[in-house]
Amino acid sequence: MMKKIIWIMIYCLMLTSCGKVQEKLPILGNPIIEGNKTRYPRIKDFSFTNQDSMVVNNTTFAGKIYIADFIFLSCPSICPKMNVELKKVYETYKDNDEVLFLSHTIDPEHDTIPRLKAYTVANGIKKNWHFVTGSRDSIYKIATESYFATAYPDKNEPGGFVHSGGFLLVDKNRHVRGVYDGTNPKETDRLIDDVKKLLEESPAK
Repeated sequence: MMKKIIWIMIYCLMLTSCGKVQEKLPILGNPIIEGNKTRYPRIKDFSFTNQDSMVVNNTTFAGKIYIADFIFLSCPSICPKMNVELKKVYETYKDNDEVLFLSHTIDPEHDTIPRLKAYTVANGIKKNWHFVTGSRDSIYKIATESYFATAYPDKNEPGGFVHSGGFLLVDKNRHVRGVYDGTNPKETDRLIDDVKKLLEESPAK
């Protein structure tokens, strides 16, 4: 009888342990079914220039987790709040070289490389966070086609642009794994936790 009780206790502990297995983050976007395989959308190829005049492309982020957003430095509405919230995530992971940050300016005419550099210096950003510029069309295209984001000029909007206020979490295989309200501190906390979950996943394939 005692042995039976012991085995029941062991079984219950095993079930409890299994119940603590952390569920993986979903892969966002509409998958394509090809036979027995499911193919999820991936971030398309891109090439921009960062605040240090260096080319930043998909290779820069190979084998890395990164958080992307779309901003402009003269934004009078949500961008200042977004920058404050993303800086919290940056401060958490800035010493982890597996985690990078990618901020695209949607106003490349005014957000020149020297201006982007001055912004990073003023905010104590020394590594692992790329503020990039490029042609307006290429930035808008990558926003809509890869990141489920909105970015376009509109003279009736504050600052002259419409853009999404989300942070996009991208895994090591170029899949978007989460979208977060960049103006909500609770969403920032969720993003910090989700980055940790991705770091615990298996390495890129």
